[in-house]
Amino acid sequence: MMATDDDILAGAEAWRRAGRGVALATVVETWGSAPRPVGSHLVVDGEGNFLGSVSGGCVEGDVVTEAMDVIADGAPRTLDFGVADETAWRVGLSCGGRIKVYVERVD
Repeated sequence: MMATDDDILAGAEAWRRAGRGVALATVVETWGSAPRPVGSHLVVDGEGNFLGSVSGGCVEGDVVTEAMDVIADGAPRTLDFGVADETAWRVGLSCGGRIKVYVERVD
């Protein structure tokens, strides 16, 4: 069963209260056959643990890696994944769509 947005955000809050570094990734744009809708969330801690989904598993690995960098340096970033991008096939976004994910540190 997929975690709800409330579960995901509560998880981020609990991780922060426990002193962990946390980043929040949010789907901000989709096009075509996107695996998850705009507003979908993934939270990541500094050890790479995560809760939620931005792509149904297609690009989570890359998003987790980028989120850990965001936790470390504090600089938010926007990630683009799409079928026209070579990395889309490498990371598994073969659904024919495109997603844009905004990743920010939770302070």
